[in-house]
Formats: sequence, C-alpha cells, structure tokens
Amino acid sequence: MSLGLVGRKVGMTRIFTDDGNSQPVTVLDVSHNRVTQIKTPDTDGYSAVQVTFGKRRASRVNKPLAGHFAKAAVEAGHIIKEFHVTDEQLASLKTGAVVNTEIFQVGQRVDVTGITIGKGFAGVIKRHHFTSNRASHGNSKAHNKPGSIGMCQDPGRVFPGKRMSGHLGSVRRTTQNLEVLRIDTERGLLLIKGAIPGSKGGDVVVCPSFKITNIRIQPTRKDTEDGSKNKSAQKDKKAGA
Repeated sequence: MSLGLVGRKVGMTRIFTDDGNSQPVTVLDVSHNRVTQIKTPDTDGYSAVQVTFGKRRASRVNKPLAGHFAKAAVEAGHIIKEFHVTDEQLASLKTGAVVNTEIFQVGQRVDVTGITIGKGFAGVIKRHHFTSNRASHGNSKAHNKPGSIGMCQDPGRVFPGKRMSGHLGSVRRTTQNLEVLRIDTERGLLLIKGAIPGSKGGDVVVCPSFKITNIRIQPTRKDTEDGSKNKSAQKDKKAGA
C-alpha cells in the first residue's frame, strides 16, 4: 500500500477538456493532511504513516487522542488514517509535516474508499434486484414478496446468506481505477472522473490504484480527424497508381 490522502467529498460537477468534451467529476477536499505518527519496523514492526484530516473542537477530543495530537504538535482532526508505506517514503516524512496533493499527478489512477449512502430498510426488489410477481391472474397480495425462503423438513432451516429484506447502504466500499483529471494545489482539491461512494460531506480515502486494468482510451476529436485525413490520402494514392 502506498501513501494516500484523507479528505471530504464536496460534490459532483463537470469540466470540459481541450477537445470540448464534457467529463463528470467528483470534487474531493484533501487539504492539510497532517502526519500524527510515524511507525518504523524497530518500534512497531512495520513501516506506516498515520495522518489526520479536518478539525475537531477541543471539547470533543478525549484525553488519549488529545495527548496523541499534542505529542505530534498538530491540530486535532476528526478522522485518522494509517497508510503502509515503503522505507524510502518513510524517510522523507516526519511527525507534524503536511502532506498535500503533490503526491498525485494528473492522469493517475486512484482507488477511493467511502461509506455509501444509507437507504434504510429495503425490500428484496430494491436491495437485491428481484423481479416482482404477477400483477393479476390469481396473485393475491404477493406482488412484491420475495417468495419461498424455507426448506423441506431436511434441513428444516434457512441457509445463512439468503437474500432477503434488510438494511441497504451505509457500508464501506471502494471504487477502483478512477482517473485524476485535475488538481487544484492551492485549495487542495482533487477532481476525479466519475462517481465515488458516499454522500456530500462524507469522509473518503484516496490511494494510488492497487491494481490497474487495461482501460480503453476513447480517441479525441483531433485523432479522429487525423485518421480520416490519412485514410483519404491513402485512397488518393491508390487512385493515382
């Protein structure tokens, strides 16, 4: 795992590329990440960096955390996250330092983790995408029911993991291989292509992609025009020959 940033989801908007294409982006505020602790193999058995983000009133900080922040000489934050890093990255950091958006680059692939939006208690149609039963022809008050869930006398129970009604959302999820389209270093903002888990104002964790898949790159308008010109030129050569 590489060094990442902790931040807050601001919301979604769109930006226009140089070719005039509209791209949906999610704006993340990852400003002022403070290093609260550095863990080394000698003292902790592994290499890691602990960072904090945001602000928290002194009355809302318990005594153990207050002492932890005071030891690092940093302002108390409302979220703490630990990143496993290499020895080279560990050597370039120190307690109390600020980690900014310079660790990311435009075009880089990242993984974003957040808590999904809670939907409350949901039925099987919304939760598991079941299809509803018949609307008529003998169906009596069983239009959106899940159907049979039991077994015969043997085993005489419902197997664990049976898809049924229940709480939907409000779980930790990670969206992988998202592209960083723009970086606002002054305000500490990351503009990431596409949607990420969570609601506005929710906490997120941004890390370099753990696994990078072969993503198809759509050709731009300029590439399409150049390709059509080359094809027409080849046709002219064949006609002249």
